Amino acid sequence: MTGYDDRDGKIWMDGKLIDWRSANVHILSHALHYASSVFEGERLYNGKIFLSRKHSERLRKSGELLDMPIPYSIDEIEAAKQAVVDANGLTNAYVRAVAWRGAGEDMGVSSARNPVRMAVAAWEWGDYYGDAKFKGAKLDVAKWKRPSPETIPTSAKAAGLYMICTMSKHAAEAKGCSDAMFLDYRGYVAEATGANIFFVKNGEVHTPLPDAILNGLTRQTVIGMLKDRQIKVNERHIDPGELDSMEQCWLTGSAAEVTPVGQIGDWNFEVGDLTKEISTGYEKLVRE
Repeated sequence: MTGYDDRDGKIWMDGKLIDWRSANVHILSHALHYASSVFEGERLYNGKIFLSRKHSERLRKSGELLDMPIPYSIDEIEAAKQAVVDANGLTNAYVRAVAWRGAGEDMGVSSARNPVRMAVAAWEWGDYYGDAKFKGAKLDVAKWKRPSPETIPTSAKAAGLYMICTMSKHAAEAKGCSDAMFLDYRGYVAEATGANIFFVKNGEVHTPLPDAILNGLTRQTVIGMLKDRQIKVNERHIDPGELDSMEQCWLTGSAAEVTPVGQIGDWNFEVGDLTKEISTGYEKLVRE
């Protein structure tokens, strides 16, 4: 496959569609040096972006949390995404909206005088974890921990929060794993590198309280699906020692969708009926 910088197609950037290969930024862009960037990952199914407006709302909120107001309204962001989808003739794809502090008068930590820029790209992308959707993903346990919300705005989908994700995923892949599970700063189960996590025990579902992690839109959707099925959902702090007694496990995310987990470190899980039901149900829901 060609690199993501060398493809045919159109990308929306700063208010207009441009050729894919021309979507470049200056080397002194503030985001490249200080991680002043927020983004969204979205899925297009049968020509429609699932929860598109909620993603656009969260993008603007993330910008606000980083003191980086995005100069486009929700409606303008929605129009930009649709323009990209239409220009590239896509019906099933992954959509990436990103906003960042560009190059400007400031080149230090402070960047108030630098423009906030934005782009939207989209491309065809299959299952995030490959065949793990059928046999269950294998996860490592990351050596890094999710930080306290007192140290960084953990409810923002911000680029800087993913630095430890990249390192942890690289370490996991070197061990033959698909991903890694984080604990948070207190030692509780947190999430994977780009997905929320759920467990099943005795017919009930348990998932970490999102007080130090992103409350994912897919996470919220799946919780709604479970409650519609009259299945009790326990949003709480989960001690890793409890994983010994958990029977099933899955990940949720716009990229990951609903992916079963077969192993985390030394803990093993079955790809059980509830996991399969929720995975199948989600695939149906997003295509309605």
